[in-house]
Amino acid sequence: MNRKRAGSGPGRATALSAMVAAVGCTITLGISILLLQREDASAEVQMDRRTAVAADAVRSETRRYLDALRITAAAAGAQQTLTATEFGAITEPLRGMQLAGTSSIALVVPSTDAGVPGTQQLWRERGATGLTLAPHGDGDHAFSVFATSLDGGKVPLGLDMMQAPAPAGALAESRRSRDVSVSDTYHLLADRSLPAHQQQNSFVLAAPIYRAQGFLGWIQLAVRGQSFLGSAFTQAGQGLLDLSLRAADAEGRQVTVAAMSPATVGERDLQRTVAVPVADGTWTLHLAAAGERLPGAHSVLPLAVAGGGLSLTALLTALVWLLASGRERARARVRAATGELAARGTEGRRQAALLQAVLDGISDGVGVVGPDGRFLLHNPAARRILGANETGSDVDTWQQHFGLYRLDGVTPFPTGDLPLVRALGGESSEQVEMTVRNPAHPEGRVISVSARPIETATGERGAVAVFHDITDRKHVETELRGFAGVVAHDLKSPLTAVRGYAELITESLDAISAGGGPKAMHHARNSTAKVISGAARMEQLITELLDYTAARDATLRVGEVSLRGIVDDVITTRTDAPADADCRPDVFVGTLPPVHADPVLLRQVIDNLVGNAIKYTPPGQAPRIDITARAEGGDVVRVQIADRGIGIPDGEHAAVFDSFHRASNGAAHPGTGLGLAICRRIVERHGGWIEAATNPGGGTVFTFTIPSAAKDTSEAPLVGVA
Repeated sequence: MNRKRAGSGPGRATALSAMVAAVGCTITLGISILLLQREDASAEVQMDRRTAVAADAVRSETRRYLDALRITAAAAGAQQTLTATEFGAITEPLRGMQLAGTSSIALVVPSTDAGVPGTQQLWRERGATGLTLAPHGDGDHAFSVFATSLDGGKVPLGLDMMQAPAPAGALAESRRSRDVSVSDTYHLLADRSLPAHQQQNSFVLAAPIYRAQGFLGWIQLAVRGQSFLGSAFTQAGQGLLDLSLRAADAEGRQVTVAAMSPATVGERDLQRTVAVPVADGTWTLHLAAAGERLPGAHSVLPLAVAGGGLSLTALLTALVWLLASGRERARARVRAATGELAARGTEGRRQAALLQAVLDGISDGVGVVGPDGRFLLHNPAARRILGANETGSDVDTWQQHFGLYRLDGVTPFPTGDLPLVRALGGESSEQVEMTVRNPAHPEGRVISVSARPIETATGERGAVAVFHDITDRKHVETELRGFAGVVAHDLKSPLTAVRGYAELITESLDAISAGGGPKAMHHARNSTAKVISGAARMEQLITELLDYTAARDATLRVGEVSLRGIVDDVITTRTDAPADADCRPDVFVGTLPPVHADPVLLRQVIDNLVGNAIKYTPPGQAPRIDITARAEGGDVVRVQIADRGIGIPDGEHAAVFDSFHRASNGAAHPGTGLGLAICRRIVERHGGWIEAATNPGGGTVFTFTIPSAAKDTSEAPLVGVA
């Protein structure tokens, strides 16, 4: 029986061949017509399939650009103060994303006619050195202030995007909708200087930047159309399709954004048109192909059948070919679906890596907690600010785990008032200040926390918080408050004296006019001297305040300086005309090596220390000053200035370098308490230190370090504003 079945195949083939021969031309013609119809249908199916692939390629490519733009805008909005450096760090990952056709990504900010100078100055201060805004027309403006080139070309800054209707409309719609907007097609402003044949129909994508303070501006991505979709069209068309992507320009006309026409021959008898959404706009994709060139749409089978000369073998070969081609098409569909799934997985991983890179790169801490209080995400900055690598899983233990206190640093911060706890309850918090003190921050750090509720992927409520370390700002505020109080007190005393003695002068002048004689004249002169003395005290205070500001903020102009030359100049100036000829200062100056410093500020340090040595010498005693120096380690010079004055009481040697602090035994000597604070500021800006100690022979020894002239200056950050 098995042998019969094995042998029934050829017999059946013979019978089929006989039947085909018997039916003759009628059957042959019918089969030929049927095959032609199937080929036409196959061409239509192939055209539909390739149309879908091309449309998906355009959608996928534009979606990738939109996601990158949204992430970049969110990262820019998360910055406390967006500077050119932070903008460069945020946009740097886009260089590696292979965004075809992109020209540049820029920060665009709004301005009015009256606000142009202020806007220009603000963004210059944030890093746009040399920025010059070029407003176009009157009314509202939108200027590019920061930019990163994505194609290697030079990106002009200061352009007014409102001068072209296309980008102006995209910016306005983006701000209104709070989402990404695509412009009408136009020639990029940066390309208008190119020859006409090199200019492409282009567009811009604009994403708004919103922060807690309100609207900041836009992130604008400039894209050249042909370059943008060239690679996607090549892959989708496979040399068989004419593709063109069209969009409206500013006047509503349909213009071609990108097009590709392969070098295939034949009549384009198959055409398709598909609407492709891009951001808030819609583009039109046109496809055309020669049906005879599409796979499976043309074969020699109908001609062979029509000729009637095919044998049963040719017929069976044609049927086997059809079955094989059917299996191959099925395999191609499986491969395409698998490739698309893999591409989506790769894109998802790329987006996750980009988000992680942004979170790891920002200076503010970011933390996300789930509904159970467990941290789902916290970036390195959050761990550094909170001072704990391990996150507490129980909300009730957060205060103890992280060491959270009120601003007094003593009162524990109530758990129910913590911003993240309130956010888990659906309540937002903005810039809540608290103190963090734990083993990582034993001295305590002051932070500002903002938190908002969010929904997790499972639909449950979570929370996100942003942590900002404001310790330095708090220190500056404290210093400013103390500074204002001392200045007000020190200025009020001489002003009161000036006013009182001025009134006495007026009364004395009135007495002189009434014939008061020498006594009234003496009163007037004495009061005038007091007024001059008070004015001199105010002048001294203001001068030392200016010196203190310069010591803190002035730009260092360092170079090789003769320490001996500066010391000689100060000694000559201070001892040239002493008030008491019998108490001329006795100064010893040892060997002084050259140093690497700002000569003006270094002279101020030497002059202040030598002046103090002379001023704080007991009356009737000649000042004795020893100035010596020695090199240490080849890159630092240690300078000592010793005196035989009244000295500094025990326990106050460190405090005398604080602003407005005066030693308790120096009340009889005039001064503002800023001189030694100025010395410490200047020395520290040169990378050194200064201290005071008791001189074993009586008086005080001041010691400070300064870079040696032999030091490699590339290692010392001495030039710039501290």
